[in-house]
Amino acid sequence: MATVVRILDQSSTVVNEVFDRNRIAEDLRHREFDASVRIQAWFRGARVRAYIKFLNRCATIVQKLWRGFLGRAVYREIIKVQVMIMRLNYYNAMATKVQKIWRGYYTRKYIHNYYSRKQYLEGLMIKNSIVRQELSEYTEQMALERQQKEQEEAQRKLEAEASRKHYLISTEVVPGIYNSPFKPYPDEMEYILRSVQPRPPDKPKPKRENRSGIIIPESPPLPLTEPLPPIGQKLQGPFRMPAEVQKQRYKKLQPTLRVQTSFTSVEEAREAMKAKEWVMRVNDNIFVPFTRRHRGYDPLLHTTSAYGHLPYGTRYFREEDLEQHITDQRFRGVVSPIPVFEKLNDTYSKGTETIPGNPV
Repeated sequence: MATVVRILDQSSTVVNEVFDRNRIAEDLRHREFDASVRIQAWFRGARVRAYIKFLNRCATIVQKLWRGFLGRAVYREIIKVQVMIMRLNYYNAMATKVQKIWRGYYTRKYIHNYYSRKQYLEGLMIKNSIVRQELSEYTEQMALERQQKEQEEAQRKLEAEASRKHYLISTEVVPGIYNSPFKPYPDEMEYILRSVQPRPPDKPKPKRENRSGIIIPESPPLPLTEPLPPIGQKLQGPFRMPAEVQKQRYKKLQPTLRVQTSFTSVEEAREAMKAKEWVMRVNDNIFVPFTRRHRGYDPLLHTTSAYGHLPYGTRYFREEDLEQHITDQRFRGVVSPIPVFEKLNDTYSKGTETIPGNPV
């Protein structure tokens, strides 16, 4: 009975202490929640970063091995090519050396023989002397022909001059200037004047204009024509002939192009073109525009596949393998759940999990 009395005396103090502890726990609840969220975020970030680092290291190892394999394959090909080139160069050098030795031997024995060369040079000297003699004779002959042509040209010019001055020839009564009575014999020009014929008179020069100098063509002779018929009776005054007036009055109509063209000429030309096209064409299937074709829709290849549509797009953009996810039961929430949300079958944070048997 004494214990009950003592507890009743201390009841007010116990109640106050309980309320104080609850108030302190309520004040520290948000701070503990933020701290737990931050610790979980850091831990999960470290776990993801470690996993990404592990994947990068694995990818690096795979790439290193694959690139090493490709590099060794390329290196082997390069070595093969270099060995082949080295062998070809060696074989070419050996072939060149053999050809050099053989050509030197063949040249010294058959081409550049000393005695045959000496004999060739002696024959060449004899041939050169013969050619030089023939060239000298040919030069003398050409000089004589050139001199003869010059003499003939001079003689022709002298005869032309004598023909032009034929009026200076001597006569029996009056001696010319080339047949002077004071000389014992006549001049050579006198004999030339006697041997040539006088030059015919020059043709009349064509008429030219005084300023421009253009040759005025001679007018052709007038043709001989028949005499004109007599002029008939003509009306006096500004009148036309009756036949012309009659022709003007009864002339044919001259319609315009618009009147001559048919009103349906375009449709007739189109029908004629269609008829000609129908006769000339090879294929009887008439081309129909796409808007007038009544045909079913042909689906695409990837939509008609027997294995379903392709795994590409917003739904199947990233492939997931759930077997590689870390689902160890050791990673659990460390913060106790809140009783209010526990009644609703949910916790305050999605990352936490209710552990059975833990006190609230």
